[in-house]
Amino acid sequence: MGNRLYVGNLTFDTTGEGLKRAFAACGEVLEATVVSDRETGRSRGFGFVVMGSDAAAQQAISQMNGAVVDGRPLRVNEAEERKPRSGGDGGFSARDGGRGRPSSNQHRNRW
Repeated sequence: MGNRLYVGNLTFDTTGEGLKRAFAACGEVLEATVVSDRETGRSRGFGFVVMGSDAAAQQAISQMNGAVVDGRPLRVNEAEERKPRSGGDGGFSARDGGRGRPSSNQHRNRW
């Protein structure tokens, strides 16, 4: 088991420091972050906590999953590794040399 935890169902007011304080009762907290929207800066309602050991992470899952923080019950489980994203081509065909022209199969003349 890893020591990085996913924490969901956060209020928009919950901060990384607040998460750190809440999880400190379960063991050493190395890092606590709340994920925010890139454009608005507003919380996306979830975050991650990195515990100091696997044992502390397991204890945090058992104690904090369902625990109420800032008025909401948390969802806590082991964080899954992020899958690599495919490097899409932005919708352009390789046949057009990246110039943004649709291939003949994409748009047919309907005159």
